Amino acid sequence: MGTYRVMRQDDNGNRYLVAGGLGRAEAERLAAEFEARGHKQLYWVESEGA
Repeated sequence: MGTYRVMRQDDNGNRYLVAGGLGRAEAERLAAEFEARGHKQLYWVESEGA
């Protein structure tokens, strides 16, 4: 099992780390929570390892 991070992209295309070192379920939950807030930014989950 690897670790995952939640990333965010703003309206200008800049990408930021929101949180890292998470299990997949926690990362997915966090990304969904931010998406539900209705901001225009894009959130996604990606693996931190190979």
